[in-house]
Amino acid sequence: MTCPICGKPVEKEARPFCSKRCADVDLSRWLNGSYAVPSEDPDDFDELEEALTKEAGKAEGRGRPH
Repeated sequence: MTCPICGKPVEKEARPFCSKRCADVDLSRWLNGSYAVPSEDPDDFDELEEALTKEAGKAEGRGRPH
């Protein structure tokens, strides 16, 4: 079995990866959204639009002097 990140042989302690480093690379990809399950559900698009609008409003508020 080979590491899905770098292709080296898998180490028992880090399975299914070859090292903690590759496991951390994989976790980072999950956390930053590199891995995602595509959806065409209209409700998902509505929720995404609401979340982006809310986040944009927060970002605008941070740029204003108080």
